[in-house]
Amino acid sequence: MLEINTSKVSRWDQHGREHVVRVQRKGAQRMIRCDTCGWRKGAQFLPWLKAEEHLAEEHQATVDPSGASDA
Repeated sequence: MLEINTSKVSRWDQHGREHVVRVQRKGAQRMIRCDTCGWRKGAQFLPWLKAEEHLAEEHQATVDPSGASDA
């Protein structure tokens, strides 16, 4: 039986709207999907980074709600 795990990357835009990209893992495969626009992409390596890039580029959502900083 395959194990399925889902996590999410969420960021807020400058208008205070939350945007979420979900990362679904099934075995070694990972699929990322944006709840806001429906964009999907397979990502074997660094899916969370690709999710953050999509949020920043397509939705200008860069504020991490957890308060974590890359600096």
